[in-house]
Parts: sequence; C-alpha cells; structure tokens
Amino acid sequence: MLLAHAIALAETRSYLAALADQAPTLAATTAYDDVLLYFDAIHSDEVPALELLPLIEPRLLHELTEKALLDLVPFGFDPLHLELILAMIDDACGHPATTPTDPGGDRP
Repeated sequence: MLLAHAIALAETRSYLAALADQAPTLAATTAYDDVLLYFDAIHSDEVPALELLPLIEPRLLHELTEKALLDLVPFGFDPLHLELILAMIDDACGHPATTPTDPGGDRP
C-alpha cells in the first residue's frame, strides 16, 4: 500500500467516525457506524488508525467525507462501493434527496 493510499484511507475513516460521533440521534450514529463497518470490510480490516478530528460543522464534514472517498478512486476503490457508501451516508444524515416520501399522504 502506498503512503498516499494509506493517508486517503485514514482520512476517510476519520471523517466517517467523526460523522458517527457528531450524529444528532442514536439511529444516525448507528447508521454511520454501519457505513464505517462496511468500509472496513471492503478493505479486509487493513485500514490505518483513526485520527481525532475537532468538531466540524456537519455539512462541511459530510463534504469532506465525500471528497476523501473520491480520493480513493485512483487507488482502485470500486466505483460501485463508492456509490453505495455515498448512498448510505446520505441515508444516515437524512439528506432530503434520499429521504423517502409517502405519496399517499397520511395512510397508516
């Protein structure tokens, strides 16, 4: 593994952990932890250690996480895994674009 690859992995992992730490609800924390576990499984748990990050505004942290994931593409990160992780992150943060709506109104 190249040094640049290890740095990109550590950065991504750190941002994912920070998203989980700063999540507003337990469900969101659990969702971000699931993303982190999936990310680790993709790399056979051979991922560099996390670095502690200061508190960062959630939207900026989300953007930094996306950029860090995109930085992994030149190192052979599967685009399908990338899209799946980005979708999982959007679901975890309750992004309006991916939040399902009920077209039937107030049906039980």
